[in-house]
This record gives sequence, structure tokens and C-alpha cells, in this order.
Amino acid sequence: MSSEQNLFRCSWCESSELYREYHDTEWGVPLKDSNALFRLLMLEGQQAGLSWITVLNKRAYMDEVFAGFDPRMLAKTKPAAIERWVLDAGLIRHRGKLEALVGNARSMLGIADFATWLWSFAAAADEKKPSAVPSQTAQSVLMSKGLKKAGFRFVGPTICYAFMQSAGMVNDHHPHCWRHEVCEPLVQQALKSR
Repeated sequence: MSSEQNLFRCSWCESSELYREYHDTEWGVPLKDSNALFRLLMLEGQQAGLSWITVLNKRAYMDEVFAGFDPRMLAKTKPAAIERWVLDAGLIRHRGKLEALVGNARSMLGIADFATWLWSFAAAADEKKPSAVPSQTAQSVLMSKGLKKAGFRFVGPTICYAFMQSAGMVNDHHPHCWRHEVCEPLVQQALKSR
């Protein structure tokens, strides 16, 4: 198609320009950097019970307040900072989620190669995908159990599967979406090289 506006996209991203930009540039592109994966996992945890657009709207401010979700910085957070965060309307003001950010940062620092460890839960490149997009998979259940065992919170199987989709561990773009063809070889290569 000749113009970006005529491109077929996954239907979930058509409600706003911010959603379309996220879909067209980030969602489903494999991430292999431990800090980038930690940030994305924490954003997925912030979404629990909310819409992703809420997270996208607050993401830039969260990056500022949480030092780009730097686990070393978050791990040093004192209770007084959490009390300030709970009152900050620019953040998702859920005490449990905010406390989990700090605890999860500490847990992440205890895993030697976080990126390799997370990617070990992704499906093999030749594994058959289900015909419909699931809300969780056997791999996301295993990832959730592994993360919880390591001390993480707000990492249930559904959150883990949403994370796997956004981190490019699976290509769940609609088969007719223009991004499916772009992301598929990237995902397959990432799975083979993990």
C-alpha cells in the first residue's frame, strides 16, 4: 500500500495515534537487553487491571520518575519515595504495584543474565503456534512460575504472555497486519539465537 494510513494493522491499535505508533515501532520487536526487558515487564505489571493505553499515556513520566526503570536505582528506593509515588497523579498509584517495582528490581539483580534467562521461557522457533491468540501459554505459565520463585510480583501468566508478545518472543501480529511480515524473521532469528 502506498501510504501509512492505508496499511492494515492489528485492530487493537486503531483507537489512538499513540497506540498506532507503539504498534508500528515497538510491539513484537525482539528485545535482548536485560534492562529493556525489565522495563517492559514492569510496565506490563503496571497495566494489571487497566488498559495498555493508560500505561502508554503515563510511560514517559514513569521513565522519568523511575530513572528509566533502572533496576539498580529502583532497588535503592526508600519507603518515603513510595509514599510520594502513591500521591503522584502522573503515576499508576497502586501501592502494591509500586512496592513490586522495588522488590522486582532487587530480584532482577539476583539473576546473572536476566535477558538470557527470560528468553529461555520462549517457545522454540519451530513450535506450532495456536490458531487464535491466547491470553496465556504453557511458556508464559512457566515464566510466571520462574519469576515468582525468583521473588517477582505482578507477573501472572497473562501478564507474562502480554510481555512475551510485546518483547518479540512471539509474533502475534495479525497475519494480514503489515508488521507481521516485518517482525516474523526477527522473532524467528531471536528464538534461534537465544
